[in-house]
Amino acid sequence: MDMLKKYFPYSFKEKKDVAALVINIIVYIVVGALVGAVAALLGWIPLVGLILGIISGLVGLYTTIGLVLSILDYLKILK
Repeated sequence: MDMLKKYFPYSFKEKKDVAALVINIIVYIVVGALVGAVAALLGWIPLVGLILGIISGLVGLYTTIGLVLSILDYLKILK
């Protein structure tokens, strides 16, 4: 569990109410959308597009895992 808190610190910050959880979720969605938009805008450049595609996929995976962990932490499923 400490390892998850080390790699996903924003997911485990104190959420006192639903509004804090919603803000946390919105931050993850916006970060994923911004990285995806940059990758889409610069995707036509051959080598840069490939690198940004890989980075965008990894950021998408990170934000999805962070979002799920944030919800599980709010519901007190994770200890």
